[in-house]
Amino acid sequence: MPEKKTRKAAAKDKRQGKAPSTQAGEYVHEEIEHVRKGKHGARSAQQAIAIGLSKARRAGVKVPRKKSSKKTASRKRASTGKSTASSERATAKRSSGRRSTAKRASASSRALRREGTGAASKRSLSAHAKRAASKRSASLRSAAAKKAARTKGSRGRSAAAKKAARTRKAS
Repeated sequence: MPEKKTRKAAAKDKRQGKAPSTQAGEYVHEEIEHVRKGKHGARSAQQAIAIGLSKARRAGVKVPRKKSSKKTASRKRASTGKSTASSERATAKRSSGRRSTAKRASASSRALRREGTGAASKRSLSAHAKRAASKRSASLRSAAAKKAARTKGSRGRSAAAKKAARTRKAS
């Protein structure tokens, strides 16, 4: 169950018209804090992020699922003889509304508690971010940076410029 603080922060993001990924970020942040504090562990930064996104989806944040590759989609179509959209709907219908049994839920939380907390370290999260960025094209990365600069606001841009000047001076 997400903390009240997290739900409030996500609701505030929604009111401000921010993207679903930004709203979900609150839940991911909470999950990373849980791993850092030792509430439970995770095998990788990706797993911690996935748990946070799952919590966000259950809380009603409309985070889109990861798009499957064309190869996987065509393989799925070939095996079922249906379009991917209809097979995805069928999968969603089967899994929605089903709660896992108490035995399964406690088993998964026990398994998470056995995992380490290194997955939420700055080093691990940084490595994950670099890997994720390297999979995107230069034009996509550039577009994301330009959008970030646009949406930062004058104060944010000023602070970023000052920080850049400090780091240039230091090196």
